[in-house]
Amino acid sequence: MKITRNTIAKTEIRNLINSSKVALSHAEIQQALNNICDRVTIYRVLDRLVEEGLVHKIVNVDGVIKYAECHECAGEHHHHNHIHFSCQKCKSVTCLEDVEPFFNLPKQYKVMEMNFTLSGLCPQCS
Repeated sequence: MKITRNTIAKTEIRNLINSSKVALSHAEIQQALNNICDRVTIYRVLDRLVEEGLVHKIVNVDGVIKYAECHECAGEHHHHNHIHFSCQKCKSVTCLEDVEPFFNLPKQYKVMEMNFTLSGLCPQCS
């Protein structure tokens, strides 16, 4: 069993992500933290939170990586089988966990990971 440290930076970053209704980028997290830690520490903490299954990464349609809270992940079993919605106007990324993507693959293919991102206008920008 791996023991992980809980630092002030880790606690603050996790609280920030958990309280956000949208996924946050590194830059958005750094700005919200108000100089609690440097940018390298934020990258390390985000990597650790992903590794621990507490947050997941989303690659936005613009190539920006954003982070959101994991809701149904336990240890090494990540279940991010939901759609991410990227707003073209405000650039927010939202996890739509009640919308399950559907696809048919030939039987010889085995899906190991999914990343569904839809792009358009969010309710606030419509």
